[in-house]
Amino acid sequence: MKVSEECTRATASSLGAFELHNVSVAFFVSLLGTDCVSVRLSHSASGASVVAIDNKIEQAMDLVKSHLMFAVREEVEVLKDQIKELVERNSHLERENSALKGLASPEQLRDIQAQLTGRQQRAIGGAPSSLTP
Repeated sequence: MKVSEECTRATASSLGAFELHNVSVAFFVSLLGTDCVSVRLSHSASGASVVAIDNKIEQAMDLVKSHLMFAVREEVEVLKDQIKELVERNSHLERENSALKGLASPEQLRDIQAQLTGRQQRAIGGAPSSLTP
């Protein structure tokens, strides 16, 4: 059974609305950036017109697929750039953190660690800490 036999139906006597898996031709045509044009059919539509409609639907689907693939590739490139920037920023912050830890006294490091522990306990609903944030 051909796609046209499965997915095409006429909703009026001489005006046909074609659907392919619940997606209308109008949708594909709107993706192409052109106006939707009604297709008139007679009850004795030839096999050639059905094949032509099938070909148009297939072309529209191919065009949609290529546009989607282009958009996905573009988004992947943007995300790769963002990942690269975040990795560089993370590396910079780790170096800065190490340098600051090297400059801090052991007493300062203990105080900071105690403050962080108190904040974490308050955040998870633990016992209130006497340390100020």
